[in-house]
Amino acid sequence: MTRGLEHMWAGEPPETELLWGEHVALDQIAAAERGYESCGPAERLLWERLSVFEGAFGREAVREVCASGTLPAGAIQKVLDRLAPLALLPVDDLFDGEDGLPRYWMPHPMRAVGARRLTARGDRWAVLLHHRRWCAKVARRASDWWQRGRQLDARDLALRELPDLAAAMDPTTAPLSSNAEAETSVEIAVSLWFLWVACGRIAEGRARLRHALSLHDGPPPARALWLAAFLELESGRPEDADPLLAQAWAAAVRDGDERCLSLLAHLRGATALHQGRTRAAADEFREALALMEEHPEFGPSRRACWVGLALSLCRSDPEGAQEALDQADSDRESRRAWVGRDVFAESWAYHVRAELGAWDGDPGRAAEYARRALREHLRLGSAVGAACAAELLAQMRAMDGQRDAAAHLLGAVDLLRTSAFDSSYRPAEHCVVTRARGEEALGAPLGDPALREAYEEGARRGLFTLSGEV
Repeated sequence: MTRGLEHMWAGEPPETELLWGEHVALDQIAAAERGYESCGPAERLLWERLSVFEGAFGREAVREVCASGTLPAGAIQKVLDRLAPLALLPVDDLFDGEDGLPRYWMPHPMRAVGARRLTARGDRWAVLLHHRRWCAKVARRASDWWQRGRQLDARDLALRELPDLAAAMDPTTAPLSSNAEAETSVEIAVSLWFLWVACGRIAEGRARLRHALSLHDGPPPARALWLAAFLELESGRPEDADPLLAQAWAAAVRDGDERCLSLLAHLRGATALHQGRTRAAADEFREALALMEEHPEFGPSRRACWVGLALSLCRSDPEGAQEALDQADSDRESRRAWVGRDVFAESWAYHVRAELGAWDGDPGRAAEYARRALREHLRLGSAVGAACAAELLAQMRAMDGQRDAAAHLLGAVDLLRTSAFDSSYRPAEHCVVTRARGEEALGAPLGDPALREAYEEGARRGLFTLSGEV
C-alpha cells in the first residue's frame, strides 16, 4: 500500500493495483454476460432497457420508460420479478416511495452489458427519449407537490430521482443532438426551482441551468431567466441578478407569461431586501401580491410574498410587519383546503417574529422564534436561511449574557458559509446588520482567547448539533 501511495503521489498509477482492478472489472462483466445469456427474451429486453436508469427506480418508472409493443406494460411486472434476482439489487431507500413498493438498482457491470446490447439492438435512442420524458414528468410532479404544500415530499421525490433527473438536465446526453433536447433539460431544471433555491442546492442548480441554457436554441424562456436571476441572488451576487431580471421581464412580456411577471416582482423585492433597500423591497412585494393569482401554480407562494413584505418592514415599521404576518396567516387559513404547509415561508415568518420579539425587548421570545427558524431552514437544507437565523439567535444569546453559546453559533455559521459558497458570496444586508449587532453584544472581539475557543468549538460541532442545544 505504501508503494501504491508513493506512485499516486508521483502521478504514476500503481501497476499491480491497476491490473487487479482491471481483472475484477473484467470478471464482473463476464459474470454479467453469463447472467444475461441465461435469461429469456423478455428478461433480456427489460435488462437492456433498464440500463438507461442512472439511479434507483421503482416499478412505475420501469413501466413508463421500458414498455413497448414488444414488451407491453401489462407484462412488465412479471418480467421484472423474474429479472430482479439475476440483475438487480433491492434498495433500502432513504426516501421511500408513497406506494411502499420495492425499488431497485442495477449494478454497473449489469448496466454496461445491458447498454451495449441495447445499442446493438438499435433501441437505445428510443428508450432514452422515454427516460427523458419520464424525468420531465417527475420534475413537474415534484413542483406540483411543492405548490400544494407537500414541500418535504417534493424535496424527497426530487432527491430520490436526482441521479436520473441530473442526466436529463444535461443536453449532451440527449439521444439525437444537444440542441434537440435542451428545451427538456431547461424545463426540468426550472421545475426543480425549489430544490435549488429553498433546499440549499444553489451551486448545483446554477451550474445545471447554465449548462442547459448554453445549448438552448432560440430565446431563453422567461421562467428560466427568472430562475437564473434568483440563483445569482441566492449566491450572494445581486449585481449579476439585475441584468437577468431585465431580460426575464422582456421575455415574460413577449411570451404573455403573467405568472412570471409576479415572480419577477417578488424577486425584485428579494433583491432590494438583500441590498438593504427595504422601502423598495416592500413596494415590490406589494406589487407581486397584486399580480399573483389566488392559487399560484409555480414559484413562491402568496404567503412567501407576505412574509417578504413583513421582513422588509420589521425593523422600520413593526406594526406593519405584524399586519403582513397576520395577512399571511389569513391567506393560509382561507386556502387550507387546497394548500398544505408552506415550510419555506414559515421558516422566514419565524425569523420575522424573532425580529419583532427583539424590537419589543423580549430576547427570550425572540430567541425561541430564531431557533424555530433555524431548525426549519436546516430541515429544508437552506444554508442562506440557516445562517441568517443562527446569527439572529446568536445576537439574542449574546444580549442574554450567553457569550459562549453566541460564539458557538457564529463559528458554525462561518463554517457553513465557507462550505456552501465561494469567496464572492456576500450575505444579505439584514444579515450583515444582525451579525454586527451580535458581535457588539458579545462585548469583546471574536479574537479574544475565551471567545475564540468557543467560536472554534462551534465550527467543529456545526449548526445541526447546536440547533438542538442553544
